[in-house]
Amino acid sequence: MLLVIGVALLAIAAVLLPLTIIGLRRWQRQRGLARLLPSALADREGQRVTLTGVAAPGPGGGPIESGLAGVECVWHGHEVLRHYRPLARDQVEGQVVERAFDSIADYGSDDLFGLVGEGRPADAERIYVDPDGTEPRDAELCLKRLVGRPQPGVAAAADDLLSRVRSPISGVFRGETIEFEYREWVIRQGARVRVTGLLRVVDGRVVLTAPDEGGLVIEHGVRERPSRVSPRRTEALTLLTAFMVCLVVGAALTVAGLPLG
Repeated sequence: MLLVIGVALLAIAAVLLPLTIIGLRRWQRQRGLARLLPSALADREGQRVTLTGVAAPGPGGGPIESGLAGVECVWHGHEVLRHYRPLARDQVEGQVVERAFDSIADYGSDDLFGLVGEGRPADAERIYVDPDGTEPRDAELCLKRLVGRPQPGVAAAADDLLSRVRSPISGVFRGETIEFEYREWVIRQGARVRVTGLLRVVDGRVVLTAPDEGGLVIEHGVRERPSRVSPRRTEALTLLTAFMVCLVVGAALTVAGLPLG
C-alpha cells in the first residue's frame, strides 16, 4: 500500500515539475518587470507600457544642471511670460483689464534620463526615458522670478536670467510691457516618477519613447501604491511547495514500501 501511494505521489510530482518551472519563470519575469530590469523589458519592445520607478541620471552618468536656477536634476524646463497692459483697442467694451500675459519662451530638456526600480541602488541597471517634446505633470517648481522692465531715468533691474533662456524669444508683444516672469521646473534625482510610453531598444539601451499616436506621459511625484503579494509569486510558491511535498513524501513512501513488496 505504501508503495502504491509513493509511486502515485511521484507521478504527481512528475506532472507538477513542468508546471512549477513555468510558474517560477513567470514569477521571475514579473519580478524583472517590477524591478525595471532592461533584460526583462527588452522582450516587450514595441509595446505600450506604464512603469513606475525612481528618477536617475541619464547615459552621461551624472545629473545635469537646470538652465535658469542651476539646480542639479535629471530633467528641467522653463518658461518666460511677458506681463503687459493691453491697449484700449484690445479690450472688450465695458471690461476693465489691468494686465495680461503672453508666453514668449518655452523650453524642455530632451536629454535621456534613467528610471530605476524602487528599492534598488542608485547605480543599478536602468531603463531610459526620452522626454523630447514632453511636459512632465506636476514637476517641481524650483524658480519663479519677476523682473520689471527698464524705466526712463531709472537703472534697469538686473536680469541675469535672460541670457540663460535656451529657446528663442518670440511673440506679438502687444500693449505696454509691465514685467517679465521666469519660471522653471525640474525632476530631481531620486524623485518617484511614473512614465507611460512605447518601449524601444536604441543603441543597446531600453528607452521609453513617445508612441506614434499620442505622447509620452511623465507623472512626477506619484504616490507609492500599497504593497501587495504578487499572484505570480503565490502561484509559483504554491506549485513549488506541492512539487517538493509530493517528491519527498513519495520517495520516502516508495522506499519504505519496497521491502514489503
